[in-house]
Amino acid sequence: MTSTVVFGGSGYAGSHIVEAAAVRGLPVTSVTRREAATQIAGVTYRTGSLLDATDRAAALDGADVVIVAVSPRGDMVGQVRAAIKAMAADAEAAGVRLGVIGGAGSLHATEDGPMLAETPEFGDEYRPEALEMAGVLEDLRANSGALDWFFVSPAGDFGPWVAGEYRGEYRVGGDVLLTDDQGISAIGGADFGVAIVDEIEEPAHNRERFTVAY
Repeated sequence: MTSTVVFGGSGYAGSHIVEAAAVRGLPVTSVTRREAATQIAGVTYRTGSLLDATDRAAALDGADVVIVAVSPRGDMVGQVRAAIKAMAADAEAAGVRLGVIGGAGSLHATEDGPMLAETPEFGDEYRPEALEMAGVLEDLRANSGALDWFFVSPAGDFGPWVAGEYRGEYRVGGDVLLTDDQGISAIGGADFGVAIVDEIEEPAHNRERFTVAY
């Protein structure tokens, strides 16, 4: 079974990934800077930071896949891109697959259109975070080595405000925002977690970004 470590395992995206992995019976470890208030049976919980080289090395030890679900918010602003770049170098050396959960801001509104984060409609308060994660994607795409990576952008509406009940369905796209017949782009946390665990168990995206939406 694929052993998975999730940095940011108590956040919205990370907690759903951890839960989906546990439901599948996969060995999964959640790494968070503070002890997780809510813990799921069968999950190993550790405290640690993506910014700490020792914690990154510990995460790679015995792992098949490391998922980074950490956002550049609060005191993490401006630090996540460099930390993921360091994580990528370590993962490549260790032969561990790396998955990064980014936001929707680096997706394109249309095939040849700008990134969502560069459009006037995109909220100014979210733009720095979106651009930093777009930089992470640039770094991964620039990697010319043997690193096995994937980068996932959720739908435009993704978070606690979206109905999170499990539907058991999702669609997968590439670099363009996925919308439904009503023009809505959304994905619930439970189905997003399942989509990531599906990718962990049956890799379909090697060295590329994909998006997930209803």
